[in-house]
Amino acid sequence: MSHYTRFITQIPVDRIPILIGTGGSTKREIEERLQVSLHINSKEGIVEISPRPEGGGQWDPVNLFKAKDIVEAVGLGFSPDRALALTQDDMVLTVIDLTPYTGKDKEDNARIKARIIGAGGKTRRIIEETAHVYVSIGHDTVAIIGRAADVSAAREAVEMLINGAPHSSVYKFLDSYAQRRKFTSLY
Repeated sequence: MSHYTRFITQIPVDRIPILIGTGGSTKREIEERLQVSLHINSKEGIVEISPRPEGGGQWDPVNLFKAKDIVEAVGLGFSPDRALALTQDDMVLTVIDLTPYTGKDKEDNARIKARIIGAGGKTRRIIEETAHVYVSIGHDTVAIIGRAADVSAAREAVEMLINGAPHSSVYKFLDSYAQRRKFTSLY
């Protein structure tokens, strides 16, 4: 493994304290779990992720990708606990960019996000509970963490809402996904 192998990513500066955690606890947990080093530039929000040299021969290069996803998930608004779910091999992060749907129209952006969140957070909660995922709604993104099939279903539900489908149709879609999910997990 070359010492040049690394990822550089940028997250909002206001999310850096959350990535670091109290007394460095979150940063340390990511580094220890994945045997990586995080070098954080708090002024610019730039995070360099590199393998830990002391990882020895057991180091898994996939950890670099996992660490990048965790850092980006925190940057997208997930709590460190939810972002750390990405250390599991079957968990993925997907991000839906809202700008192709809303352009620079702030009212369109607000309307679409309101549809995804729902009254009192109801729609987001239904998506999370029914598809077994975590959802974070940012300024112009919707990010989803979960198992690939669950994330795919949640993404489809979000895209239905973005495209103006009635909430009742989205709930029916999610309910039918939950039924299929339950049935397939029995075998």
